[in-house]
Amino acid sequence: MRSQKISQGFAMTTAAAAAALLLTACGPAQPQSQTTTSATGQASQSASPSASTPPASSAPATSTPASPAPGTAPAGAPGLCKASGLTAATDSTGGGAAGSVYMKLNLTNKGAEPCVLRGYAGVSLTADAMGAPIGAPATRDESAGVADVLLAPGQTGTAVLRYTQARNYQGCTAVDAAGYRIYPPEDTDSLFIPQPTTACSNAEITLLTIGAFQPA
Repeated sequence: MRSQKISQGFAMTTAAAAAALLLTACGPAQPQSQTTTSATGQASQSASPSASTPPASSAPATSTPASPAPGTAPAGAPGLCKASGLTAATDSTGGGAAGSVYMKLNLTNKGAEPCVLRGYAGVSLTADAMGAPIGAPATRDESAGVADVLLAPGQTGTAVLRYTQARNYQGCTAVDAAGYRIYPPEDTDSLFIPQPTTACSNAEITLLTIGAFQPA
């Protein structure tokens, strides 16, 4: 009987020991798994903001310099020639062809400072020095390109002016003109060249053609 009790006690002791070993083996594994998962989550969260934030640019801001307004000269450059500083004349030694007379329209700088002629003069035939234009103004001959013509004091710029004989047009209402009214390029003041000729009062008939100014 005593042997039987000892055997039962030994069996119970062995079972208790096995259970304790089983608990010991299973216990540490669960916290270790939780710790690893938590660390991984923290690493992912701390990495996300830096990945989504673009680096700040260190390049300095640049600006484009302003360009001069059309029709104006850069600071310090000679300005455009004005009627008040010019004299005007024509030179008809260029001859004529097919009922037309080719002349040089000459503008000379009478001032003390250089100035620039750029483009086309406005030209019309007038009844007198202060009179209104007669007929159509000159049309532009664009066969020669526009250039800046720098006139020092006393220098001259020239443009080709063509006059077509008024009598060539059957529908022309002929009237006497006292000469030519000349507007320098981009100017609202004018000069007068006395040169009697015949004009057409019909606005639809164009007798004059003017080219761009070129160096004389």
